Amino acid sequence: MWKEESRLLFKDWSAKVVLGLFIGLIGWWIGLQYTFTADEGEHAKMIWGACYQIISLFGGVLGLKIAFDWGGEKSVVGRMLIAFSAGLLLQTFGQSIFSYYNLFTNTELPYPSLADIGFFGSIVFYIYGAVLLAHASGAHVSAQVLKHQTVFFLIPIVMLALPYLLFLNGYDFHEANPIQVILDFGYPIGQSIYVSVTVLTYLLTRKSLGGVMKHRVLFILLALVVQYLADFNFLYQAVNENWAVSGYGDVIYLIAYFLLALGLIQMKTTFVLSSDNRT
Repeated sequence: MWKEESRLLFKDWSAKVVLGLFIGLIGWWIGLQYTFTADEGEHAKMIWGACYQIISLFGGVLGLKIAFDWGGEKSVVGRMLIAFSAGLLLQTFGQSIFSYYNLFTNTELPYPSLADIGFFGSIVFYIYGAVLLAHASGAHVSAQVLKHQTVFFLIPIVMLALPYLLFLNGYDFHEANPIQVILDFGYPIGQSIYVSVTVLTYLLTRKSLGGVMKHRVLFILLALVVQYLADFNFLYQAVNENWAVSGYGDVIYLIAYFLLALGLIQMKTTFVLSSDNRT
């Protein structure tokens, strides 16, 4: 069934576009690594860093169209798709501001800045989308489940403790303004929340997932985990002051956008309803 659905997916024009963009961007990135040394080609790498967000833009716009095919805000699936699409578009907005500073000004991107409206806003929508994804997949937490599965308590605790220990331990509140404090704590905590909800959704539904959400939920779950890894890596590199435009961190973001765009495309009603009729 999975192989058949994948074959049908890549017959769709939009999936072909996303796959083509992804292969082209990966090939371009590899070419940059072999063409220039670490100290060369800075402008060329900035151009690549400004272009790969085209996948998040395409996926976000198409995702909104697919969401309204599901009834938009009138259905759980429609609201879920709107949330993830909005998250992709907000990532695009944030990266556009970031790229503008890289390419057209001689000043470093301030923090906080307009880019944080996009980056932090996307986290809020990913959290909302993850909650709706749990609802749409039939995730249900009962007292009996919690009694025998300590992992459901451990995952949120570990996911929240990890960013605190790595990024927030010993935080100096006197050196930061209120907005910066909110962002400094909100980024790692927000990212931990949506990935915790994502992992718990998988654990609660892995034995019962089926119907119209079969396989598609897992694809979106994977995309959110990769998005978390991309955000976590960015925070880690930023703290250690070794983030580089068009470095491996940007490739992780590219993979996350690619997976989520495909996840949204898989939710086209033509795919889901035809698959449901075969089950």
